[in-house]
Amino acid sequence: MRPLFFPVFLALAAPAAAQPPRVVTDIPPVQSLVAEVMGDLGRPEILLDQGGDPHHFQLKPSQARAISEAGLVFWVGPQLTPWLDRALKGLGPDAQAVALIEAPGTYRRSYGTPVGHDHDHEHVGEADAEDQHHGAAGPDADHDADDHAAEEEHHHHEGTDPHAWLDPENARVWVLRISGALAEADPENTAIYQANARSALDRIAAAETEARQVLAPVGDRPIMVFHDAYGYFAEHFGLTVAGSIAMGDAADPGAARLTGLRDELRAEGVACLFPEAQHDPAYAEAIAEGTEVRVGAPLDPSGSTLAYGPDLYPALLTGLARTIADCVTGSDG
Repeated sequence: MRPLFFPVFLALAAPAAAQPPRVVTDIPPVQSLVAEVMGDLGRPEILLDQGGDPHHFQLKPSQARAISEAGLVFWVGPQLTPWLDRALKGLGPDAQAVALIEAPGTYRRSYGTPVGHDHDHEHVGEADAEDQHHGAAGPDADHDADDHAAEEEHHHHEGTDPHAWLDPENARVWVLRISGALAEADPENTAIYQANARSALDRIAAAETEARQVLAPVGDRPIMVFHDAYGYFAEHFGLTVAGSIAMGDAADPGAARLTGLRDELRAEGVACLFPEAQHDPAYAEAIAEGTEVRVGAPLDPSGSTLAYGPDLYPALLTGLARTIADCVTGSDG
């Protein structure tokens, strides 16, 4: 009789198949791009809960543990998720964290960079806040509290805009960076990562073409958004963003900022005002009340309300385009 242990011995003696690293990602668009590159080799974990806001998020103990056990972490960078910057200090000695916004070739814009056909205006409250802060005295002193709130908003509105995934050119750069990092960590599967990256680039190009076609009727008609997250998208697709209700960190706007927004809507000839999926639409509805400005369906810049996975990034581009175009053209009813 043939010994029963022989097949077991062969199995133990055979070389182990290459194992991809455990991969953790921060937000849905990054997870989507990584999932496309990994393909059937593995599923990258994601930290942001469904429907969550990356600006205001707290890690659960299980998520902190996942980070400490990861071989690779792909994230946008500390400008978007400072809470993750702190957690990455717990990475193992052989692990790597890849801040995609720092990838060579990434286009980085600054908050407040004008987008559109006419940008001589300033965001509501910013110039006035600066003037009043430096010259508050006598009867103007009663406004110190509001001025301080406006100045705080101004300070939050400086620096690098981290919402860089909304530019498809950056997504292409990131796919190549992701493929390279995975191949470095798992060299035996390099050919698979490279092939999957080529497929991902094709899908991004197709979604970009579709989004551009959908947005063609919008032209340069100005829109206003909930927070300053859409500069990359608007700049790439030629949209005019007249302003935002909140600043880049999506914090609730102060009274000093809200005071002049309705006048700004009229002055800029805003066609549509868009709330955001993770935030109360009451701000947008209250500002638009009594004007002819349409309130569109909520936008979702991080894609946290979409189905997570490799299909999310193309769906994010085309979905944003369709929501904007439907409101501006009146197709949303």
